[in-house]
Amino acid sequence: MGCACGTKKDGKVSGCNNNGACETGGCNKMNVFDWLSNMDMPVESRFSVVEIRFKNGRKDFYRNSESLSLTTGDAVIIEAATGHHLGHISLQGELVRLQMQKKKVANDDEIKKIYRIATQKDLEKFDDIQKRDLPTLFRTREIIRQLKLNMKLSDVEYQADNTKATFFYSAEDRVDFRELIKLLATEFKVRVEMRQISLRQEAGRLGGIGVCGRELCCSTWLSDFKNVATSAARYQNLSLNPSKLSGQCGRLKCCLNYELETYMEALKDIPEIEVPLLTEKGEARLQKTDIFRRIMWFGYKEDNNWYPLRIERVNEILELNRAGKKPASLEIDKELVKEPLSKLNSDLESMDKKFQSKSKKKKKNRNRGKEGQAPNQPAKNPQARNNPRGPRKE
Repeated sequence: MGCACGTKKDGKVSGCNNNGACETGGCNKMNVFDWLSNMDMPVESRFSVVEIRFKNGRKDFYRNSESLSLTTGDAVIIEAATGHHLGHISLQGELVRLQMQKKKVANDDEIKKIYRIATQKDLEKFDDIQKRDLPTLFRTREIIRQLKLNMKLSDVEYQADNTKATFFYSAEDRVDFRELIKLLATEFKVRVEMRQISLRQEAGRLGGIGVCGRELCCSTWLSDFKNVATSAARYQNLSLNPSKLSGQCGRLKCCLNYELETYMEALKDIPEIEVPLLTEKGEARLQKTDIFRRIMWFGYKEDNNWYPLRIERVNEILELNRAGKKPASLEIDKELVKEPLSKLNSDLESMDKKFQSKSKKKKKNRNRGKEGQAPNQPAKNPQARNNPRGPRKE
């Protein structure tokens, strides 16, 4: 569809040409994809209610009672409480019926109707009226400071017929703005409506970039704001640092709930460590848990090292502690008894004794042979000893 502004000139969609910084606040906010648009539906059975988008992604349902030939992105003039307003069609067909069921909107006579398709003159007039939004916003903030009201004005939206202006604000307590309404009506010559929104809705209307580097979920696709508790951060082992857990609205980030069910399922098998693990080396306290790798890190009080343990090993140590026993350390249950050096070298000593006894026997045999020989007896001829036939005659 191109630019979500949907402004038409000479029958062509021109867009706002602001390269993503849309002045109307409509681009990329709550865009939808009609996955039933390629289906050929009979005109008679087509759902008569369409979804229309206004400034900053605000949407509402209106009835096409005149059976106009509408296309997604068309600018239409719709019925308002006083006068008329201009909006752009964001969704039509059977998906609108599903959206109404999801948001619990009844299909009755209270749904306002669509008057006609906006003309070029209507678009030009609406562009001129929208130029009053920012000056009115700044001037109203000055008046609020002068009256010392505890409220934060976030946006102003003028009606297309220039007879009414809606002021969106957020406040923690109840605010008495009766005097403010009188001053605004006198200065801007319009009917004033004050509409309070939550901080999450305010962030969605203003938009921005999150820490993930993408556009805020509340300004692109998230429409239902669920409660986010600090327990979601505890289950995911996140540090309870408000500056890191808070979004641009000042509340806990909505994305903390996205993976909470997966963490809850993974934590079923991981034991809860309420007391430190008791070992013979001392008390080991839990330092960190890697939920998906199923590894728990423990450390001793006087030791800076952390020891990784599998979930099965942690359960074994817990069972030993319940039975009143202590393992030798986190890794082993019993230490191996070291044998003394005398036992380790016993085989060497036996070998030494064996060879010493053999050498003593040899020395004794040699000494006995020398004692049995006659003192004047000549030595035998070595040649005769080697020659069995006796001495050689010459």
